[in-house]
Amino acid sequence: MMAVIHHVQEILDGLEALYGNEARPASDFWYEEPLDDLILTILSQNTNDKLRDKAFAKMKATYSSWDEVAQADLEELKEVLRIAGMSSTKPARIQQILAAVKERFGGYTLKELRGWRQPEVREYLTSLPGVGPKTSAIVECFDLGLPGFPVDTHITRLSKRFGWADEKNPPDKIQALLEATLPQERFRGGHLNFLEHGRGICSARKPDCAHCTLAAWCDYGKRAAEAADGL
Repeated sequence: MMAVIHHVQEILDGLEALYGNEARPASDFWYEEPLDDLILTILSQNTNDKLRDKAFAKMKATYSSWDEVAQADLEELKEVLRIAGMSSTKPARIQQILAAVKERFGGYTLKELRGWRQPEVREYLTSLPGVGPKTSAIVECFDLGLPGFPVDTHITRLSKRFGWADEKNPPDKIQALLEATLPQERFRGGHLNFLEHGRGICSARKPDCAHCTLAAWCDYGKRAAEAADGL
């Protein structure tokens, strides 16, 4: 069973005071073509942003259109993406996604999704190869103006440390909980604030609870403070 979410307002406000991503305009993140962001997100799976961006830039420099990527020799595409150490499964998934998108929409575009309801978008995107709730939510949130809250390893970790989720809860279950509980208007900026906090103060191995302004509302932070007091 999921833990009860508590101190939502305080934690979201505290994160916004630190990082300010909720105040940033949607245009800072918007891709004119949502398919671009979907493919970029596929490339980001199990790698870091720097390697993802290198692979995406190499692919765009090598092929002038998504049609060329779709028609490319698979081994050649693997070689293009290998510059960033990409998994050998990603090129095939990208070509499968492109084929499915063209079959559904008659071209390599997902702009039509901007007229769809959020549940329909989630159902369609997660039907594509390699696209789970997190990847779908990224496109929903950043490119379609829909209420998706992507949950990655950082947000999974923070949710468990805040006491919002049990230790055994997987990311997709945590995403469902957060999407059902957090204010939708705070999804995009809140997601980015979580990421910054997880990459900095609340890291996996050495969380800096002593200097975290959210420690008073965090179960993990409270335990760390109690342990320090007991020394």
